[in-house]
Amino acid sequence: MDRYPPIAEHGLVGDLQTTALVSSQGVVDWFAAPRFDSPSIFAALLDHDGGGYMRLAPEHPDLTCKQLYYPDTAVLVTRFMSPDGVGEVVDFMPPDRTGTATDRHTLIRVVRAVRGSVDFTLECRPRFDYGRAEHQLVLGEGENSGLFRSPGMDAHLQASFPLERDGQDVCGKVALRAGESGGVVFTVCASGGEAPAPLTVDGLTAQVDDTGVFWQDWLHQSRYRGRWPELVHRSVITLKLLTYAPTGALVAAATMGLPEQVGGERNWDYRFTWVRDGALSVRAMLDLGFVEEATAFVHWLVDRLHEREGKEEEPLQTMYRIDGSPDLPEETLEHFEGYRGSAPVRIGNGAADQLQLDIYGEALYAVSQGLEIAQQNTYRGWKAVARTLDWLADHWDRPDEGIWETRGGRQDFTYSRVMSWVAFDHALSLADHFRRPADVEKWRNARDAIFEQVMERGWSQQEGAFIQHYGGDVLDASLLLMPRVAFVAPRDPAWLSTLDAMDRKLVSDSLVYRYDPAASPDGLRGSEGTFSLCTFLYVDALARAGRLPQARYTFEKMQTYANHVGLFAEEVGPSGEQLGNFPQAFTHLSLIMAATTLDRALDAKDGR
Repeated sequence: MDRYPPIAEHGLVGDLQTTALVSSQGVVDWFAAPRFDSPSIFAALLDHDGGGYMRLAPEHPDLTCKQLYYPDTAVLVTRFMSPDGVGEVVDFMPPDRTGTATDRHTLIRVVRAVRGSVDFTLECRPRFDYGRAEHQLVLGEGENSGLFRSPGMDAHLQASFPLERDGQDVCGKVALRAGESGGVVFTVCASGGEAPAPLTVDGLTAQVDDTGVFWQDWLHQSRYRGRWPELVHRSVITLKLLTYAPTGALVAAATMGLPEQVGGERNWDYRFTWVRDGALSVRAMLDLGFVEEATAFVHWLVDRLHEREGKEEEPLQTMYRIDGSPDLPEETLEHFEGYRGSAPVRIGNGAADQLQLDIYGEALYAVSQGLEIAQQNTYRGWKAVARTLDWLADHWDRPDEGIWETRGGRQDFTYSRVMSWVAFDHALSLADHFRRPADVEKWRNARDAIFEQVMERGWSQQEGAFIQHYGGDVLDASLLLMPRVAFVAPRDPAWLSTLDAMDRKLVSDSLVYRYDPAASPDGLRGSEGTFSLCTFLYVDALARAGRLPQARYTFEKMQTYANHVGLFAEEVGPSGEQLGNFPQAFTHLSLIMAATTLDRALDAKDGR
C-alpha cells in the first residue's frame, strides 16, 4: 500500500448523496458521510497515518493491479493479478432513488477469485471527523460483524469471513479459489441507528446487478451520438455522481485539500456548489438530453435568489453548501500533513465571501438555456431574476476577485464584465420571449455600456488580444468563453488575434494555463499546472473558429491525460500527472461542451 498513491490512481463510486475514492490498490482512502461536505471517515489521501482507510486486497509480493468500470455504470472493479491467481474487488454504493436526504449510506465491496487461488486481507481503520474524534469498537471474538461508535455516528462493518480486533480497528483474511466470492459491507448511520440486515453473498451479487441496471437505465436517456461516446458518457456519469439528489446541487469535486502543486499551499475544499460550475453544467446536461438534472439545478439556483429578497446585500453568493446554506467558514486542519506534505489542509472555503460578478452571467445563462427550463420559471421566480438584474445594473462596474478567486486584491476583470453583459443579454431575450415585465431600457443601457467598455478597456494593442483585467497586458484563458456566449463572433479578427496570442502565451503542447501568476500575482505562493477546464474551452473555441484539425488534435491529445477509468482532476502537472481535487466537475462538463461543439463542427464540414 503506497502512503500516497497518485491522485489519478483512483476510481469514484457514490450513491448520489456522497462519494468514495478507491485506489487501484484496493484502498478506500477518501469517504465522507452522510453528505459530500460532511467530515471524513476515511481520509488517508490527506494524512496516511491519521486519516483512516479501508484496504481490501491480496497479500502477494508480485501483484499487478488494474481498474475498470462495468460498462456505462458507476460500479468499479479492481483486479489483482499474481502468479497464484486473479482476484477482483467490486466496489459500489446503492444509489439513492428517493431524492430524500438520509444519514444512512452503504459502501459495498464484493470480493472474488476468478482464476487460481487468492488470499485477501481486510484492514478497516476509520477515523471520524477528519481524524479528530475517538471511536470505540464493539466486536465479539470470531464474529463476522463489528460496530464502530463515535460521537454522533455509528459505522457497521459486516463481512462474509471472520473479523479480528486490532486495537479499535478491524482486520480479517479470506482465502478464495476460482469461482468463490465473499463480501464486506460498511454502513454509516446516526448514533443508535438500526443495524443493517444480515449479509449474504447472494444478496450482494444481486445488489451489484441492480446498481448496474440503475446506471445503465439512467444513461440510456443520453442522446449523444458523436465520436467519443465512452469519454462523454463517463463524464456525464461523473457529473451525476457529483450531484446531491435531494436538492439537485452539483459539487465542484468529490474531495478537499488535494494540491494544485505538490508541497504547495493551493489546497482548497471543493465539496460545495459554485454558482458558476453548476450553471455551466446545465448546458452540458441539456446537450446530452438530461433535462431533469438541468432543471433541478436551475430550481436550486432560483431558490438562492429568493432567499435574499429585501436584503441589502449581493443577490447571490459565489458558492453554497449543497442544501443552499451560505455558511462555509474556512479553517485549517493542523493535524493533517496533507497529500505528500501539501499543507495547509483546509475545510470550508473563504472564497464564498468574495465578490465575483461573473456569476450573474452564468446564472442567467443557465436559466435561459432551454425552453424546457425557462418556461417553468414562475412569476415569482421571474421577479427574483428581474430584481437581480435591476441590482446588477447599478453594481456591475466594480473591481472584483474574478473567476479564479484571486487573493491578491480586486481588479477590473474583463471576464467579469463579459459575463455581466451575458446576464443582461439573456435576461432581455427572456423578457421578450415570454413577455415578462422588466425595466428593459435600464437593462439594455447597462448591456451596451458594458460592451463598449470591454471593447475599449479590455483590449491590449500590445498583445493584440483581450486581456485579463483593465490596465494590463496579461492574458486569461477564461476569455475562451467569449465566442460561446456570443460576446464576439468566433471568427471575428479581434477574436482570432486573441486566440493566436493565447497560443503564444498560455498554451503548452496543447495544454492551457489559466494565466501567468508571475505576471499577474494572485496573492498565493507557488505555481500550478495547466487547467484542464481551460484546455477543453480552448478546443471549443478552436472548433468555433473553424480551426478543426487543431481542435481535434488538441481534444484527442487531452484524452491521453485522463486516468485509467476516464476521470480528470483539476489540473495537469509538468510531468503529465493529475493535480488538484478529483474528479473535478468543471473539467468533465467542459469536456462534454467541447465534444458536442467539435462534433457539430466536424459534421458540418462533412456535410452531415
